[in-house]
Amino acid sequence: MTYAGDLTPQQAWDLLAADERALLVDVRTDAEWRFIGIPDAEGIDGRAALVEWTSPQGVPNPRFLDQLAEAGLTPGDERPVVFLCRSGVRSVAAANAATAGGFGPAYNVLRGFEGDVGPDGQRGHVGWRAEGLPWTTL
Repeated sequence: MTYAGDLTPQQAWDLLAADERALLVDVRTDAEWRFIGIPDAEGIDGRAALVEWTSPQGVPNPRFLDQLAEAGLTPGDERPVVFLCRSGVRSVAAANAATAGGFGPAYNVLRGFEGDVGPDGQRGHVGWRAEGLPWTTL
């Protein structure tokens, strides 16, 4: 079984704004949250969670599904979950794992929070932040 599908950052925000059950889960690392920023969930009643998919060294988080449950998700409850990472790669893996664990429907945010590296060697040309969606710092 695979995740429910991909959403652009704007489609993800629209889903989160329209469905009061939907939860945004940022699966980047703590360092990314602290140094780059996080989506600002104030406009969606704070329905967001920070749950690392991997450590900064790329080691999978063995408590990932448990931490989704701690964030208020219940397997089988059909609550939409929107996964976000830096560029939309780790969030696919997280959405697949969540789906396999009975959570969701689970969605991936295309291009993530700040997208791939652009021609200038920098990130931030595409993604959540570049599209002007709400974000903040920790």
